[in-house]
Parts: sequence; structure tokens; C-alpha cells
Amino acid sequence: MSFKISSLALAVATLSTVSIANAAGLDRSTQPSWAFTEQGTFAYVEHITIDPTIEGKDNAKVATTDANFTAGRNVPDMADDYQFLNFGAKADVNDTISVGAFFDQPWGADVNYSGDNNFVGAPTAVIGGILNDVTTALRTQNAQAPAITSVEEFNGLTTQLGLSPAQLPTLQNQLTQVNNGLAANPNSTTLQTQRARLESAIKLINANVAANGLSTVSGATNVSVSSQNFTGLLGVKLGEKKNIQIYGGPTIQRLEGDVHLRGNAYKTASGYDANIARNTDYGWMAGIAYLKPEIALKAALTYRSEIDHDVTITENFPARGAAGVGTNEITITMPKSVNLDFQTGLNPTTLLTAKARWVPWSDFAIKPKIYNAAAIASGNGDLNLLDYSKDAWTAEVGLGKKLSPQLAISGAVGYDSGAGNPITSLGPVEGNWNVGLGAKYNLTPEWAISGGVKYLMFGDAKAKLPDGSIVGDFQDNDGWVYGVRLSYQKK
Repeated sequence: MSFKISSLALAVATLSTVSIANAAGLDRSTQPSWAFTEQGTFAYVEHITIDPTIEGKDNAKVATTDANFTAGRNVPDMADDYQFLNFGAKADVNDTISVGAFFDQPWGADVNYSGDNNFVGAPTAVIGGILNDVTTALRTQNAQAPAITSVEEFNGLTTQLGLSPAQLPTLQNQLTQVNNGLAANPNSTTLQTQRARLESAIKLINANVAANGLSTVSGATNVSVSSQNFTGLLGVKLGEKKNIQIYGGPTIQRLEGDVHLRGNAYKTASGYDANIARNTDYGWMAGIAYLKPEIALKAALTYRSEIDHDVTITENFPARGAAGVGTNEITITMPKSVNLDFQTGLNPTTLLTAKARWVPWSDFAIKPKIYNAAAIASGNGDLNLLDYSKDAWTAEVGLGKKLSPQLAISGAVGYDSGAGNPITSLGPVEGNWNVGLGAKYNLTPEWAISGGVKYLMFGDAKAKLPDGSIVGDFQDNDGWVYGVRLSYQKK
């Protein structure tokens, strides 16, 4: 028995409307290779809404010496809803050559913390820890030293001692000279005393700068990352039956973002702001497909290259004072990906589909220069602002059923491995299981409208900082994805 793809086209298109939305890391949508392998002239525009709910508890032990996690205050939903638009078109020039152009928005994030917890407001516990450390150091030198309980008292102390941030370069230069002297004469008690006094003065000034910078912090942690892709594809069909197609073409990608860290969770990085200016760079996509129309079989393997963005990033790190403000150039490499799309007819009205996707998120990192320098200066070593510990695997299996010449329905079950656990506090879930339903209605023989809904069950995850500190626990979360597509196809 044979049942050509054209007789089942109604069923297959219902599955892809919400197929890969809200995957691991910054992944939002799959590459558009599925559309390029459609028969004849094909065009579409789709709108997708993702509505996640990610709630949890902060860590009551934050800003203490206890490294364990103890559930603290409630963290309300920190994942904003987001929407995006994809569209594209392809055409067969003849029975051998096909061309297409597509727009999608592959990477993104929308995070907005709120409420009364460690991700909101000034880091009062961190400031208190700084004041306590200074008090302890002063009492080591002078048992009668009073406790410092406010930033105002700290400012008065540094003024009284004749220490100001403007003196830092001079003091650091003097310390370098003393250390050079000790290298030549390590037993000099005079030089040892001078070094201890200089180190104490530098430490006091740095602590004062940090306390003052952190005391001005307000607002809540929020992050926004967006991207746009334009891809052009050229395909060639090979073989006696033209059932093998190879395709490829360039990709133009635009990327931009903002990061704002607030609250006790981020320690002395609270108040950190980073703006990634809009940048456009280039990559490519290539793939191969196999078609066997008599059984509605289609299999396509597609590779999308990584893209290096040489971006301008403006940073403000309040705890570092004047040294924490600046604009630099860094490289952000958006990861490559591999997609496998498969379908085959089971009978004249039923289609089986399967999808798989791999993204090497373990290779991804954003390392702003000022943020990294602050981490090194504080003794935390070489740290990224954002990274992931594992690669992500996504899979989905579905069935499409043609009910009439106008109507078809579909269902799908999917799994996303996530990109590690513990994971960044800017996306604290460990993958998801998901189920979806879709329907498609043919308005005319060429025009159709499709709709789909997907329910996602997120995996529980601990939220961590780049230094490994656990700052939150997020459990029993879920989300919804809604999609609608208008398509035109003429074979």
C-alpha cells in the first residue's frame, strides 16, 4: 500500500507549531529546516507564546559562612512570559533546485525576580558582613575598637584615619615597593611591619568602597536576552527519483541583552549591570534529507554552525567603585546545533513523526572582563557570568491523524535533558517532560491554519552562582506553550 506525502500533509504540519519551544539553556526555537523540506511552494508565519511558572525558595544561609542550603523565603514566579514570531518561504525552481528564506528567534531569556527574598533589593546581609569583618580586624589591632554598625559610621572611620579611595594607587605602589624589598631582604621586621600596615589600609579602603557601592543598590534581578536569525537556503535533489536532497546556506544572526543582579544572593556582585550592545554576525546551515513519497517517509539531518559575536559590553560593578565601570569588547559564541527530523506514514490517514536535537551548552560561556576581574580580585578565581555544565538533548515523538479533507489533529510527547543541575539562577530548571496537542484546518486547498498547545513539567533544580554557591531551590514548576500558524502550500 502506498500513501504519498501529499495525502498526509494535513496531518504532519499540526505537530511542529510548538515543537521545541522552551528548551534548555537559552534555546527557544528549532532551526527552520523542517519547512525547507516541504513539497512544492510553501510559506508560513507563526506566533508562539511561552508561559512558564518557576517558583521556589531562596537560601536562608546566604551571606553566612554556612555553605549548606536551608530553605528560606518564597521566590515568586521569576520567569516572564514571552512571545516571538517566526516566518519563512521556500519554492522549487524545478524538480532539482529549491530555494528558501527563513526568520526565527533561536536564543533568548526573560527573567524578572520579585517579592521579599535574596534576589531583590540591596544586599543588606552582605553589607553587614563587610562591617562585621572590619570591626573584627580593628579589634584585632585595638581591643577597645567600637563595633561599626552602619555605612555612615564606616565613612566616618575612614575619614578619621585619613584614608580615601583616591589613595589606593599610591598605597598599592608603596606595597609593591615593600614586597620587592622583602624579596631581597625577607627578614626585615621594618618592611614586614610596613607591609602589614599597607595591606590593612588597602583592605579598609576596598571594604569602604564596596559597602558604599552596595548600599546604593535597589530594584530586582532581571535579565533580557533576544536574538533574530535570517537564513537563506539552496537545495539540490539528487538520484534517479530525486529522493535525496542536500541543502545549505548562510545565516545572519543578531544578538543583544541586559543583565541586572540584585539582592543578597549575588554577594558583592549585587548591583552589577551589564548591557550587551546589539551585534550582528554570520554563520551557516547545512543538511541532507531523504524522501520516499510512496510511504510518506521523510528524514532530514541538519547542522547549524556556532556563531561568534564580538560584542561591546558596558558594565557597572558598584562594589568595585570607579574600577567597576567600563566598556569592553568580548566574544560570545552562540552554540552550534544538530536536528534530526523524521516522519513516515502508518496508513493512509496516520503519520508518525519524531524529532531530536543536540546543543553543546557545556561549551557556552559569557565572561565580561570587569565581572571576571572582580571575581579574581575577591579570590574566587576565573569565573563566567553565565555558563552551563552539560550539553542538552531534546526528543519528541508524535502522531498526526487526518480526520477529513479539511481537518487533522495531532499529539506529541517530548523530553528535554536540560543543561545541568545545579544550574544558573537565571534559569533554574533541569529540563522538562512535555505533552502537546495540535490541530490543522484547511481553509482552501492551499491555505491552512494550525494551532497547538503544549504542557511542560520542569525538572527540579538548585540555583547556583558562578562560584558554585547554592542560592535557591526551585521545585514542582511547569509551563504552557501556545502556537498558531498560517501556511500556504501549492505542490
